[in-house]
Amino acid sequence: MAGLGGTTTAHAASAMNGAWCNPALGYFPNGGHYGAPRDGGPHAGQDVTNSTGTAVYAAAAGTVVRRSWGGGLPGRSGEALVIDHGGGVYTYYGHLSAYRVALNASVSAGQRIADMGATGNVTGPHLHFEAHNGSLGSDTDPVPFMATRGVDLGGGWPSIDPESNGARVRAIQHLMNQRGSSLEIDGYYGPTSVTEVKAFQRDQGLVDDGQVGPLTWPHLVYELEEGVADGSHVRALQTVMNKRSAGVEVDGNFGPVMHTAVSNFQSANRLVSDGQAGPITWQALVG
Repeated sequence: MAGLGGTTTAHAASAMNGAWCNPALGYFPNGGHYGAPRDGGPHAGQDVTNSTGTAVYAAAAGTVVRRSWGGGLPGRSGEALVIDHGGGVYTYYGHLSAYRVALNASVSAGQRIADMGATGNVTGPHLHFEAHNGSLGSDTDPVPFMATRGVDLGGGWPSIDPESNGARVRAIQHLMNQRGSSLEIDGYYGPTSVTEVKAFQRDQGLVDDGQVGPLTWPHLVYELEEGVADGSHVRALQTVMNKRSAGVEVDGNFGPVMHTAVSNFQSANRLVSDGQAGPITWQALVG
């Protein structure tokens, strides 16, 4: 969806508002899709396969309303969490090996909430992810559900439209400032930030639609490693690291603490743990 024409006004009501993010890294296994045949009824979610212990994150802000075997829903098995996002929208995280949040806890988008596992009726470790829209029990295909919110559940770059808010917008602003802009780091992707991004897109030979999506992110991020000091690009990295529960100081310095934090994030997501922030690590962080 990135690279398509549009105006700020057309995007103003977009669901690609930065509120949602990828709950886990991995791959889609054969037969793990929504609606796949299962004993007792069609598969209610999308499986994301990786090894036991892989990080699982809240797909959006909300409240943990279920923390139990099967999440209290019929036909499910294994340790599970359910998050209430308000407005009748819920997400379900199943087959977990460990919980990292308590029942009734308030969680933020991208906060680590659990570890992937193989509890319950499974053939191997994976996250069983469901989206419920309208009420808990009204499951819908989570792949298009997340796509309309700018998230590639398969692990690609996200899409952030004008009028978005949040940590990824602050990261975009930091990255733009590293490239010569003088944006206020307020986390609001309003007209001033959009104008700067459109100019950047034109300079890069991209469609200047103002959407920061899969075509724009690779041009925007930097490859970073220990030793880079006092940089807005490092502040961008620290900002999205904190969205993923890193708890680092946003000081623009890529020192030993930052190296360890990046390495730990990579390890938790089963990436090459070299402590360097290249395109694959950036994509995992902002996705």
